[in-house]
Amino acid sequence: MWRTEGSGGKLRQTVAMTESPGQFASLHLELSSTVDRVAAELRRAIFDGELESGTPLREVALAASLGVSRPTVREALTVLVAEGLATREPNRGVAVSTPDPGSVRDICRARLVLEGAGVRRWRDADEQHKDAVRSALVRYTTAVRSGGSYQELNERHLAFHVSLVGLNDSPRLTAMTESLMVELKLALAQVDRLRRNAHDQADSHTALVMLLERGDIDGASEFLRRHLEDAENSIIQALGLG
Repeated sequence: MWRTEGSGGKLRQTVAMTESPGQFASLHLELSSTVDRVAAELRRAIFDGELESGTPLREVALAASLGVSRPTVREALTVLVAEGLATREPNRGVAVSTPDPGSVRDICRARLVLEGAGVRRWRDADEQHKDAVRSALVRYTTAVRSGGSYQELNERHLAFHVSLVGLNDSPRLTAMTESLMVELKLALAQVDRLRRNAHDQADSHTALVMLLERGDIDGASEFLRRHLEDAENSIIQALGLG
């Protein structure tokens, strides 16, 4: 038996039995919907630079290119808009989002407050949250060394920074940071693609964690401040937003 559950549009196949299902009652299969696959392909094209900022995302052309219906494309575009990767404007349709310099600066400064607070709590943070930072660093550096896609690098890069906020042990602050990252990830992905310095970025994040592990909180705080200021300036300059 098939049924659609949740806002993500995923199809869930539940095992239907004519006899008592017993221990198999909770078995189900998760299958990606066509909407998910279209959104994933558009997301990949955006992160890989095939669809640049400002590119119109026309329903008819996309439906023909991907071999799906217009309603399916429309739903996939709604997903991208919710993620901040696309923007919908009245009477103009949907286009790949274009980073705004004022927003970029504001987000980077908000990140400094949130991530900086986490760094300063390193000594008092529990091991679970410290391990989350360590694990996030390993996942990011591993993706860099293995030549991961721009999308994978972007996701793991930002996940590391979210883990720093996690040191505050505040779900609300973490949720706030994740919301900020939605707005920033497209700009950061474009800059990373232009700079092609993922290995330098991985080394920088490793250096930050080493400072924390040594207990040099002041050094780590200053290192983070310079790192985020450099990121802000790089985004503004690389994207010609200054």
